Amino acid sequence: MSDKKTQILEATERLLAKHGFDRLSMQMVAKEAGVAAGTIYRYFSDKNDLLSQLRNHVIGKCAENILHGFTNDMSMKQQFVTLWRNAWQITIDRDDNAINREQFDSLPYQNGTEQKMAEREVFAPIHQFFETGIANGIFKPLSTDVLSGIGLEPAICLARKQVRGVINLDASALDDAINACWDAICLHKESEKSK
Repeated sequence: MSDKKTQILEATERLLAKHGFDRLSMQMVAKEAGVAAGTIYRYFSDKNDLLSQLRNHVIGKCAENILHGFTNDMSMKQQFVTLWRNAWQITIDRDDNAINREQFDSLPYQNGTEQKMAEREVFAPIHQFFETGIANGIFKPLSTDVLSGIGLEPAICLARKQVRGVINLDASALDDAINACWDAICLHKESEKSK
């Protein structure tokens, strides 16, 4: 990606987080990016194209943040804790990326199938993590989207409540929440259930 295009996307990301979709204009983006308005149209056909490409940029950065420190040589539990804590932290931090991800998530999909495929690609390591857990008999045989919804999405929900002051989870309560989510996705053997 060219430096100018990245510059324009990053400027748009800052403005979108601050002003939302309705107040965003190409003139504002040009000023924030430090480029002429015509320069934007070399990289983006119109505002919708800019926002569509920004959505992919935001999702890519979100995936990068959630996967920070995640490696395949960790145990499954360590991988899960890393993903969970990263999802928690990026939501707590409330940076432009997290704010914009929430804004894009609240919009209807404009190109449903294409958008879902793009997201599936950037979050592929997470889906692979759940598929490996299913194949190894660690996780319940549910779809990876369901496992992610049960296991990782509570981190985002709880972090939003923490930011709003609805709850106040200390380190011990956070560990308990992580363990509860881990327990929710794990396949429990019949012998364990009878104990």
